Amino acid sequence: MGLKRTDEFRQDAVRIALTSGLTRKQVADDLGVGMSTLNKWITAHRDTDVVSKEDISLAQENDRLRRENRILKEEREILKKATVFFASQKP
Repeated sequence: MGLKRTDEFRQDAVRIALTSGLTRKQVADDLGVGMSTLNKWITAHRDTDVVSKEDISLAQENDRLRRENRILKEEREILKKATVFFASQKP
């Protein structure tokens, strides 16, 4: 039988899963719980005050900024390659 987790542990797990920017799989592995268990806890605590609206907004903003940063890095790499290509062309 599985280990009985405290309610405080469950709430912390939900907060981490929803605000850390890590995947649920990473959080579950780090905490030593199964994915289905973590998903059940998230579903059970979704409408509670475990995670404040401000924390959720910050997490969403962080996700948006991470995506934007990734896109900008990809664009920069494309421009570097284009610069090398055009610099090697002889007129």
